[in-house]
Amino acid sequence: MVIIQFRDVNDVYLGSSTTVPVSLTRDQIEKLLKTLLKAESDYGEEIEKNRYTFILETSEEIKTTLDEALCRSREDFSGELVFKITPDGVYLASGSGDTTVRIWDLATQTPIKTFTGHTNWVMSISWSPDGYTLSSGGMDNKVIIWNPKTGSGTDLKGHTKAVTALSWQPLHNLSANEYPLLASGSMDYTVRIWDVKSFVCIRVLSGHTKGISQVLWSAEFKERLFSSSRDTLIKVWNTNDGSLVKDLKGHGHWINTLTSNVSRLIKSGPFSPENFESGKCKFDSMEQMIKESKKIYEKFKLESGQERLLSGSDDNTMFIWLPNSDSNKPVHRLTGHQQLINHVRLLFDYVSRIWCGITGKYLRTLRGHIGRVYRVAWSCRGNYLVSASSDSTLKLWDAESGKLKFDLPGHADQHQVITNNPCCVKCVLQAGRTRWLNYGVINDEKITKIAIYFNDCLL
Repeated sequence: MVIIQFRDVNDVYLGSSTTVPVSLTRDQIEKLLKTLLKAESDYGEEIEKNRYTFILETSEEIKTTLDEALCRSREDFSGELVFKITPDGVYLASGSGDTTVRIWDLATQTPIKTFTGHTNWVMSISWSPDGYTLSSGGMDNKVIIWNPKTGSGTDLKGHTKAVTALSWQPLHNLSANEYPLLASGSMDYTVRIWDVKSFVCIRVLSGHTKGISQVLWSAEFKERLFSSSRDTLIKVWNTNDGSLVKDLKGHGHWINTLTSNVSRLIKSGPFSPENFESGKCKFDSMEQMIKESKKIYEKFKLESGQERLLSGSDDNTMFIWLPNSDSNKPVHRLTGHQQLINHVRLLFDYVSRIWCGITGKYLRTLRGHIGRVYRVAWSCRGNYLVSASSDSTLKLWDAESGKLKFDLPGHADQHQVITNNPCCVKCVLQAGRTRWLNYGVINDEKITKIAIYFNDCLL
């Protein structure tokens, strides 16, 4: 037997010492660490009830600070929690703590519609890949399907706790007369599959023992879905009969985020960068969209091979998985971050790291931020990377060389929201507690920044 004691990255001892066998393996150490972390984090129910906290940090009088934040949009509403751009890049949808969903015109930088229907914070929103339907999920346990043109919404009820994740079935897996299904994940431990044309739940997937953090449809198989959870598992489901295909095991703590190498392609559907540049972003029918989506996916499959998943966890690691293979083990374990990973494009230390998504090989570290890096986003062609930090800056990096191309100061407070337009233009969204959202279009050597007003933006 030996006596061990855990230490953090600053070489400070944590907790008390523990006696373990000399033959203890790495897997057993990870299980031990998971047990200790679980005992430390049994406040899960409280977190579910209070997932976001809004704090005003200022050395000035509150009245002065609020007056300076006012601009042409003078509505009183709470902080924005989620943002999503339409597949064609024309509109932005935002979900808010004031229970509303808003549609914004990115060309004029103005709100054009406000949808009311939720009775608690809006936690997730997602556009259908054709851009004709918007879905939202909230802490009121509801999923609402919106018609963006009319503003009418239909409630989908069934979840008993907050809806935390939404995902639409990819167009390239559909036949000409089909419309994509919607998957929703909740803190009630279940995933539900919805037919949004008839507004009914056609399947309930049960098996997780903690809240769902993310749901993703498979790009390779029409009736396959992936879900990640705080129970440390990724589950692979057959949505046709609701059966569990397998569990993907490896993480030692909560899985906070899950993405795939085809997630952007699934979200953008037929709206590819090439189609945008050639002016072919208009389609007369769903059949045309499905046909174009199939063409784009087949090209991607030839270039990139099989589908891969990437997960990030509170255990400070990321795993790459081949979810459609026979194995339930990760193919690569990515380490290097010194604190928890809340998003696989989000890192809670001061640097950004790049790995090869195929081999798992570490490539380079991007250093420059002096505060925590909250989120990063790739440009559509993958040649640039943008990082957002608590040091109040955005940084644009050359992904190949690792060199800093642009330093984008702007907000007086930390940036916590950043995304890219999956369609065509290379664009950036940045948000902080200064009540502004900046929309920038990135070209090869120029960045155009436009201000769009939001109130207390916080993700």
